[in-house]
Amino acid sequence: MWEKYINIEQIAEIRTRSLCYLGVGAIDKIEDIAVDLKKRGIDSVLVTTGKGSHIKTGAWEKVKAALGKNGIAYTLYDKVTPNPTVDQVDEAVKAGMDGKAKVVIAIGGGSPIDAGKSAAILLANPGKTARDVYTFAFKPEKAVPIVAINLTHGTGTEVNRFAVVTITENEFKPAIAYDCIYPLYAIDDPALMTKLPEHQTVYVSVNAVNHVIEACTTLVASPYTIMLAKEVVRLVARYLPIAKKDASNLEARYYLLYASMLAGICFDNGLLHFTHALEHPLSGVKPELAHGSGLGIILPGIIKEIYACRASVLADVLAPIVPGLTEDHADAGKAADGVRTWLKDMGIPGSLKDEGFAEKDVERLVKLAFETPSLKGLLGLAPIEATPEVVERIYRAAL
Repeated sequence: MWEKYINIEQIAEIRTRSLCYLGVGAIDKIEDIAVDLKKRGIDSVLVTTGKGSHIKTGAWEKVKAALGKNGIAYTLYDKVTPNPTVDQVDEAVKAGMDGKAKVVIAIGGGSPIDAGKSAAILLANPGKTARDVYTFAFKPEKAVPIVAINLTHGTGTEVNRFAVVTITENEFKPAIAYDCIYPLYAIDDPALMTKLPEHQTVYVSVNAVNHVIEACTTLVASPYTIMLAKEVVRLVARYLPIAKKDASNLEARYYLLYASMLAGICFDNGLLHFTHALEHPLSGVKPELAHGSGLGIILPGIIKEIYACRASVLADVLAPIVPGLTEDHADAGKAADGVRTWLKDMGIPGSLKDEGFAEKDVERLVKLAFETPSLKGLLGLAPIEATPEVVERIYRAAL
């Protein structure tokens, strides 16, 4: 495998729409970033993060020191939860405005970074609220610059234009995608991820796999997204078992992080369809549900539904975890069962019932899939017609 020739301690500059620093020790690049921010006239930033990972990983000490060295003041908002809410975003924005923040530095996994992206929009558009953004009453064209310091290998949000925030009163979990929220800089340092618990390691990696399985089978998929999808699945299949066995293995973390970044780029280009459109109602109803867990539970049923119309793509992309698939439409069940077995081996719960859902919830979930802002658009990109009947069948199969 070519991976053995890569020096994981050499910081690579991955140029997407963002400049991403990838490698062991990449967090030290925050010093160069702080110098650049100072040159741009930035004297105050808003930091969005969760309750503890920014401290436990050591990322915050590096950031705080770099800001202090360059005379940049900061306002710390450390109340972002998994599945962040519009109220949290508005609260962070108020703190940032009080501190006259001109940049957002987001430290964490998808939740703190997505909350930070949302705050960046509102700091540049005074008078608007997070509900305005996530109900699409307002479509932003500008945001303050964003620096994303990634602490998980799953979302890819550090290199793309997407963000997700929950509107709790409606159980809506919409997604936005705007060019103005591509991070200016991103840091992907696998050394910051060695303390991820095993279950989170699995959930975030399964998120990356879902990103590419969707992005390579949408109506706007391309040779580029299929190529990226193949590599992401190969890397996750190879390195996730290693990281599960040894959380401190930096090589495994490096390639899972690289896979996650590629997956973020992949769905930035190919977009998403069933899996994310159907998972968002799940974690909208139960915010405590890990996003990757929900995705993993419903994925096999979706593969079974779409296999016939994308058999050659899925047979190729899924080969590292389900070898021997063919273009024969009859392999749909084999593909679904093989993915389900792999997910179970990795540690994904077997059904929605395991996560507290019941038959009585299906009608509400189907309704949310079609009523939540943005999700109907994702369903419209599915390779088969996403009727309420198909969506209901997928949910019931996951039960």
